[in-house]
Amino acid sequence: MAKITIIIPNYNGVHFMEPCLAALSRQTCQDFRLLVVDNGSGDGSVKWLKQHQIPAIFLPENRGFSGAVNAGIRRADTPYVILLNNDTEPEPDYVKELLRAIEASPRIFSVSPKMIQLYHKELMDDAGDMYSIMGWAYQRGVGQEETRYNRPCHIFSACAGAAIYRRAVFDEIGLFDEMHFAYLEDIDVGYRAKIAGYYSLYCPRSVVYHVGSGTSGSRYNSFKVRLAARNSIYLNYKNMPFPQLAVNSVPILLGMMGKYCYFRKTGFARDYLAGVWEGICTARKTKKVPCKKENLVNYLSIQWELMYGAALYIYEFSRRQLKKKHRNQ
Repeated sequence: MAKITIIIPNYNGVHFMEPCLAALSRQTCQDFRLLVVDNGSGDGSVKWLKQHQIPAIFLPENRGFSGAVNAGIRRADTPYVILLNNDTEPEPDYVKELLRAIEASPRIFSVSPKMIQLYHKELMDDAGDMYSIMGWAYQRGVGQEETRYNRPCHIFSACAGAAIYRRAVFDEIGLFDEMHFAYLEDIDVGYRAKIAGYYSLYCPRSVVYHVGSGTSGSRYNSFKVRLAARNSIYLNYKNMPFPQLAVNSVPILLGMMGKYCYFRKTGFARDYLAGVWEGICTARKTKKVPCKKENLVNYLSIQWELMYGAALYIYEFSRRQLKKKHRNQ
């Protein structure tokens, strides 16, 4: 019996599928099953998958990243699942190293690999996802030299674009929140796992190359900004007990003001405000995580991580700005 199901969500990404599947065929560990979940594509993906006899689920409409991977997780009957974006090309030891890392402890919920930019292989794309007390989620190491991120470490959550997950934990904490549709859903599920006492790791020995924004088409656009703004409201409301929300309210508001100022400069201020307002109006429809006394230590640990996440963000931002300044001189 295979240990892993590799779930690839696909939406109009037929041009990515061949190089991604070719890279998977070269894995040194073939102890996995493949499952593509097509999200109602209209670009010929369905025909291509059927012609090549790729195991697949064909959804009648686009249910977003969360809906697609949830369909795959429900179908999987293996102890672990890997969620892999279609715009990736894993190195041969990618699966083997992820499996080795997650099997080190039953308290590990997910493991994130070293994600490197496909077209700039000297630069990082993601070394695990972080979250901060200001309500900012960010990719650790993005845009930095990939040689700086060769040490394994604890992270806030794994990037669902190429991570491995312990499937049994989903039965305890729930699947990806389909109200998110896309963006921040991996931070949300990692947050819930932390509340329950699990943790996530970064494994640099597992390497995958990533195009980035292969489905959305760009780093920022109206759709992406609005959904991320809305989902950030969901994320805090669902996972923070009301006393923690009260304690963190000032830094969260400051973080929102900072984002508004940034998006005002880049032309997406209206989209950001629309997303925030939608989140406030619909947050009560989400499923808030019950606050249990036995998880108090976990909440305190998370609060420390949120403060550390803010400090790390400031450090990495300052380093990027200094690097830009030196390049411009």
